[in-house]
Amino acid sequence: MGCTAADVVAAVRAAAAVIQEHRDELVRLDQAIGDADHGENMKRGFTAVVARLDAEPPDTPAKVLKLVATTLISTVGGAAGPLYGTAFLRASSALGDAAELDSALVARALQAALDGVIARGKAAVGDKTMVDALTPAVTAAASTDGSVAATLSAAADAAAEGASSTVPMVARKGRASYLGERSAGHMDPGARSTALLLRALADTAAKA
Repeated sequence: MGCTAADVVAAVRAAAAVIQEHRDELVRLDQAIGDADHGENMKRGFTAVVARLDAEPPDTPAKVLKLVATTLISTVGGAAGPLYGTAFLRASSALGDAAELDSALVARALQAALDGVIARGKAAVGDKTMVDALTPAVTAAASTDGSVAATLSAAADAAAEGASSTVPMVARKGRASYLGERSAGHMDPGARSTALLLRALADTAAKA
């Protein structure tokens, strides 16, 4: 059985709960190399997403992701709003009017999200950004031929490794790049939030 709009809504709600749970961690990570606002911004954005889902749940997976995109763009400050908004918007477009998602569509959506983030942020692997988590996630998803849950789980595992890989990096993009060598030794908060979101989506898919 595929992943329906209701399943995607459940996954987004789980993602919002995970962001709420890890808000302070994301704040601490961003205190070290950024503006210290990533955790609060993401929490505010996903709280707004849940409120909109409560008001009127969309009826296709693509419409769910578009709602997430437009809400994050309008409520999340800093770089995260445009980047995550673009990621969800591109993913939504990749799904078209499909009523249910299979693993191939999920992999396509993740690729579209990555392409959008790269186009918007002009970052590459090694720059110490969310791209370092999302790129291996896309590669893992594309090479997993199985259920939606298996595809997302592989992506989440790869994203976690990718986020960890940012710790020794010297940032080359964003506010963290102003610190130069002092940015090394800290995980990128955007990479961490990317890994958290993918794990929440994977865990929800595994329970469906």
